[in-house]
Amino acid sequence: MLHEVSGDLLLSKAALLAHGVAPGDDFKHGLALAIRERFPALYKDFRHYCKTYHPKPGEVWSWAGVGPDGKPVRIVTLFTQEPSDREGGLPGVAHPEYVNRALHALAKIVTEEAIASVAIPRLATGVGRLDWDAVKPMIATTLGPLRTDVFVYSSYVKGQQANEVAKVSKGYAGTSHK
Repeated sequence: MLHEVSGDLLLSKAALLAHGVAPGDDFKHGLALAIRERFPALYKDFRHYCKTYHPKPGEVWSWAGVGPDGKPVRIVTLFTQEPSDREGGLPGVAHPEYVNRALHALAKIVTEEAIASVAIPRLATGVGRLDWDAVKPMIATTLGPLRTDVFVYSSYVKGQQANEVAKVSKGYAGTSHK
């Protein structure tokens, strides 16, 4: 079930956090930068993964580690954008087909591993430059039918924990999900 919330995704109590970047991204902007600063081991592992496996847009990479509070954390990186055309360059733009494929890969992880809850931002709308009105229905169609609570962080409020209390959904993107 989808729940639209406002707050700081990195303060989420969800079992899995998701975010989007480009393959080989330097995590220099937005949520990726905040993730790099909060979870430096994730960034180190991400760079190693990209140099070893050369992921493509539309794929995902899953990481598990320990947060600054000593608690386990699980983060899935969705490759929603084109890679940079050079080392250290700006990531390319996101494409709807990459977002769609990555969301389906995320849905597969959530289903196969029976993940209880997911927190996801306004995917691919920052550096990725997609319009939220194009991405929001993809999230609703792909993640809405899952038997898990999906908290969509539609607005960012630094330092504020969102109200992630699961409640009966009144629908999302014009549809009802039960």
